[in-house]
Amino acid sequence: MATAQFNTKDRILNAAEALFATHGFMATSLREVTSKAQVNIAAVNYHFGSKENLINEVFRRRMDDMSAQRLARLSKALDAGKDNLEGILDAFVTPALELAGTTGTAFIRILARAYVEENEGLREYISKRYGHVLREFAHALSQCLPDLSKQELYWRLDFVTGSLTYAMADFGLIRRPPGRTEHAHRQEASRHLIAFAIAGLRAP
Repeated sequence: MATAQFNTKDRILNAAEALFATHGFMATSLREVTSKAQVNIAAVNYHFGSKENLINEVFRRRMDDMSAQRLARLSKALDAGKDNLEGILDAFVTPALELAGTTGTAFIRILARAYVEENEGLREYISKRYGHVLREFAHALSQCLPDLSKQELYWRLDFVTGSLTYAMADFGLIRRPPGRTEHAHRQEASRHLIAFAIAGLRAP
């Protein structure tokens, strides 16, 4: 019974993720989600209670693990020295690119929609649940870059985050060449992005 419940919940999340990525949060109805997942509306209400909670859960199941990986890598980077800028950026960049490699483009499109759609409830949820992760990285970076004001540091971290989101979506000019695995391609992207971010963060 527990397995059946898990499968039902997973089907709903997969259907919601695909539809939200294609049509957006507001334009996707629960009826469309239930139709794609081949469940009834009672199953959605049982597992999630509301459309808002369903949207939040789509994010939580992907981002909780990524955030935990980021913080674990950050801890190791700081153990190697508080001025370990490359290690701090690797902890920020690599788990995100690995997430993009394992989930495909659907969740990346959802991330982009979270930035552009007027959904204050979702923004508040993301800020409350994951804001501390960004603050941890900002604090670690400030130790490496003591000459930057807090405002300037946050500007530059915003630009690093934007570059990372773009790299996650794999929209750039550099395409994965034939014969190279997705994992190797993401590693290469991580290496270049970290080098770019170091130069930007250390710029006068």
